[in-house]
Amino acid sequence: MSTPTSPAPASSTSSTPSPRSLTVMLWVVATGFFMQTLDSTIVNTALPAMATSLGELPLRMQSVVIAYSLTMAVMIPVSGWLADKLGTRRVFFSAILVFAVASLLCANAHTLNQLVVFRVMQGVGGAMLLPVGRLAVLRTFPAERYLPALSFVAIPGLIGPLIGPTLGGWLVKIASWHWIFLINVPVGIIGCIATFIFMPDSRNEHVGKFDMKGYLLLIVGMVAISFALDGRTEFGIQHATVLVLLILSLACFVAYGLHAVREPSPIFSLDLFKIHTFSVGLLGNLFARIGSGAMPYLIPLLLQVSLGYSAFEAGMMMLPVAAAGMASKRLVTQLIIKYSYRRVLIINTVLVGLTMASFALTSANQPLWLRLVQLAFFGGVNSIQFTAMNTLTLKDLGTGGASSGNSLFSLVQMLSMSLGVTVAGALLATFTGLLPRVTAANSLPAFHATFLCVGIITAGSSWIFAQLSPDIRTPAKKTDPSERT
Repeated sequence: MSTPTSPAPASSTSSTPSPRSLTVMLWVVATGFFMQTLDSTIVNTALPAMATSLGELPLRMQSVVIAYSLTMAVMIPVSGWLADKLGTRRVFFSAILVFAVASLLCANAHTLNQLVVFRVMQGVGGAMLLPVGRLAVLRTFPAERYLPALSFVAIPGLIGPLIGPTLGGWLVKIASWHWIFLINVPVGIIGCIATFIFMPDSRNEHVGKFDMKGYLLLIVGMVAISFALDGRTEFGIQHATVLVLLILSLACFVAYGLHAVREPSPIFSLDLFKIHTFSVGLLGNLFARIGSGAMPYLIPLLLQVSLGYSAFEAGMMMLPVAAAGMASKRLVTQLIIKYSYRRVLIINTVLVGLTMASFALTSANQPLWLRLVQLAFFGGVNSIQFTAMNTLTLKDLGTGGASSGNSLFSLVQMLSMSLGVTVAGALLATFTGLLPRVTAANSLPAFHATFLCVGIITAGSSWIFAQLSPDIRTPAKKTDPSERT
């Protein structure tokens, strides 16, 4: 497979861009990244309103979130190859167009099934926005301007998921849930025009053959495990079918491992797993992020379904999570240097799990100040967790493995987010069915049990970081700052 982040072999069909064109291109790429990350969280506070409009139960709306994040995970491996083959301008233009059209279709969905299909379409476009936009920047800007340019692109992408829940709740309050999708349409139109005019159409003239067999094995494996966990809730599939799907998923991942050994240019080389910090970081990201991926879905639902908050109030309650998360990032480097990655990640993973489990104590009589402190503390430790895990995973990737390692890391991040919502939805449905006299309007016990399970899963993943050497204290090397944190 080609190495899409390497600008060297690229050629461009257009002349050297002017400074004005470069500035506009940066804004276009940054806006695309913002749209992609915003839509990963903006729907969370709008799910109850969507459920009412579509005639569904709020606790059965998780497929709207899963469809988007799982599709992005599935499409990440192919995005760089398509940009190499077809050109960055053509692929980025198509990505914005697909995303905008899908957003319009989402706003006009009349059933849950329609909305899920259109969210899949939205995920196809969204998956291309970050990697292809980043590739365009790398191939267009001179080497001495890489870091400032990528840092500029990264900022909106970091802001998007933080303000998503609040913005979603506000739009539901002043208009309707349809506007969380409709706001993408004018932005998409402007983005398409700007991309066509200002983005150079760089491509790789020597792009290799795409590893379709390996790609299909990964797709089937990811979709099978997601459908196994969510299918019983959504479609009422039998236990035997769930078991078959889990076995199929495992078989596909094993088959990919065997295939990657023989394939000269696999999508993801198994040599990456010879890097101990990468292996531990990737595995830790997969399991620890299941809980972290569940919380943005669970908290707004808890506040609205069980505690009677409006969508806007639930969105405002997520602000302490975002604020504490941003504030705590500056502590990570000092903590790692002083205490090592191993100690920080073991202790912090347990703290994240305990904080998640503490939501099992939530009641209607809980003081507001205590709820705000609880949310802020979760945001702080969760941000430390993300930053430490991410830098650990990427810190020892050499130049040769940076492209493939970053792509695999992005895939695992999106997959774990999808699995987090899947697991949370399955647990909620299970406890709603098992606990006596629990309905959507009286679902607090089911939420309590779900938060407890999610906390246990997260805290239990701390054993993964116990495999690290206690001497790893070196701050991470500067990697692509546009990577999701």
